[in-house]
Amino acid sequence: MAAIIVNGCSIATDPDGFLKDLKDWSPAVAEELAAEAGIKLSDSHWQLIQLVQRYYQQFGLSPAMRPLIKYAKLALGDDKGNSLYFLKHFPGSPAKLLSKIAGLPRPDNCL
Repeated sequence: MAAIIVNGCSIATDPDGFLKDLKDWSPAVAEELAAEAGIKLSDSHWQLIQLVQRYYQQFGLSPAMRPLIKYAKLALGDDKGNSLYFLKHFPGSPAKLLSKIAGLPRPDNCL
């Protein structure tokens, strides 16, 4: 079984690093998951993490990229509500990586 170690505790993940139990998420867990992806979390990263968590609370699912961008545009404005901004902070597959770091399930349409 896959796991990450945070503050001496083993936290179960699936083979792709998504938390098995969403209740295990904490800022320290986010820092560890981000570090594994080569990301040092800044205030801008945390703003996007909180945004995707609000999306999950509101809609009950992790967003795919297109709805996430629309949601960000409404919540944060045009300068942050675009794919380039997300790619700068969460390279590769931003919706998938952001959901993982935010402690959310894998978005349905992400491979």
